[in-house]
Amino acid sequence: MQNLETEEKYDLKYAYRAAVLLASIPLLVMYTEAMLIPSLPTMQRSFNVTEAQISWVLSLYLAFGTVSAALLGKLGDVYGKKKIMMIAMLTYTAGATLTGFSTSFTMLLFSRAIQGMGVAMMPLAFSIVREEFPPRMIPQVQGIISAMFGVGVLISLPIGAYISQNYGWQATYHTVIPFIIIMDILAFFLIRESRYRNPQKIDWLGAIILSLCLITGIIGIAEAPSLGWLNAEVLALLTISLISLVAFAIYERRIDNPLIPIFLFSNKNIAIANFGIFLASFIFQLMSQAITYIFQMPQPNGYALTILESGLWMTPTAIIQLIAAPIAGRQLFKIGTKPFAIIGSIISAMGLLILSYTAFVTIPSMVSTLVFTSFGSTLINVSLINMVIFSVDKRNIGIATGLNTVFRNIGAAWGPAIAGTIMNQYQDTIYIGKFPLSVPSHFAYQLIFYITAAMFIVLLVSLFFASEVLKNNNK
Repeated sequence: MQNLETEEKYDLKYAYRAAVLLASIPLLVMYTEAMLIPSLPTMQRSFNVTEAQISWVLSLYLAFGTVSAALLGKLGDVYGKKKIMMIAMLTYTAGATLTGFSTSFTMLLFSRAIQGMGVAMMPLAFSIVREEFPPRMIPQVQGIISAMFGVGVLISLPIGAYISQNYGWQATYHTVIPFIIIMDILAFFLIRESRYRNPQKIDWLGAIILSLCLITGIIGIAEAPSLGWLNAEVLALLTISLISLVAFAIYERRIDNPLIPIFLFSNKNIAIANFGIFLASFIFQLMSQAITYIFQMPQPNGYALTILESGLWMTPTAIIQLIAAPIAGRQLFKIGTKPFAIIGSIISAMGLLILSYTAFVTIPSMVSTLVFTSFGSTLINVSLINMVIFSVDKRNIGIATGLNTVFRNIGAAWGPAIAGTIMNQYQDTIYIGKFPLSVPSHFAYQLIFYITAAMFIVLLVSLFFASEVLKNNNK
């Protein structure tokens, strides 16, 4: 097959401009979301709700974000990725604005659901970048975009924590809204419509069934730690989700224009990459919750740090992502996606096993181990997103990256649920003065580290069944 770099002409000046702009989207989203998490206790007190109720702030965002990623990814392939991305960006802007000005808990939940629907702009942005660069340059660009996830967290951890701690959680949203609006304006005027489309009818019934499956499943998983895994409501939600998933699979096989083409499940590389993204997202959320508790719990079961201090100690892991991701992207064509993902899995598994011993030695020893582990997970993320992008035809890249986000969000929903369950199951009682306090035990954290290390080993094994898509291949 003729080299695609000679078949197509690329406007590299525009491509680089578009990449810088579109890479800012995950930066802003991660900045906004990373600010929210440390503010949840404050929001709980502000609206006078329970811990179970405040968890809906995250659950609804994840649920609606997962549905919109699948649906809007498909719509982008059909009607144009820029057009659908702009709709998603404006939706996110509206949701973020309403969240910052929410005066009741009901309004807050409604705003977060809208915000979640807009997060589909990220996979659409990845798809547009895929079209504007020669294949050999795409891994490096995707590496830069992946690094922006870390940059967003890096900026948010100290700044967001400081703003939330001193000026209130609403102020964190007020500070980011002007930047989001500027991003909308620049994207509208500077980004061109996508080159490739795949005109076909939209499977709206399939979208409804999939929405029911994802929303009930994610909310059921998110609520399980607070309500109990055997709670009637949780079991009902998970049962509805499972039945909807079976119905969706049967229905999609019988129609001509399915919402999610069957080949996306039968393609070995896409299946492995999505499985890997699910595991990586699950592990990240599981670890984030565990590390946050270790930093902030009273001694001897933690380091008794403030929110701001915790954020500052977590910045080195974000810095390593910023450095490693673009470098990894540049090396992918030399080394290949499969070897990079395998190396990343080995490093991550080793790091988590070491962390089970260093977590309670000193803060620097724990953070240095986290940096080592973060380097491995960065290699995995950069490799897997490129494995998806280069394993699918450009006409279906929107739904492929959207499906990738679906698995990422499902993993993100499972992470806190499992972490909360383990930390509630294994606890110690310590005394603050004369008052007893139940906190997660050292064993709870060690169990989390062992589980996550085992998952990286499972990913490692699965990667041996993948096919190389980049090395010595310019297609």
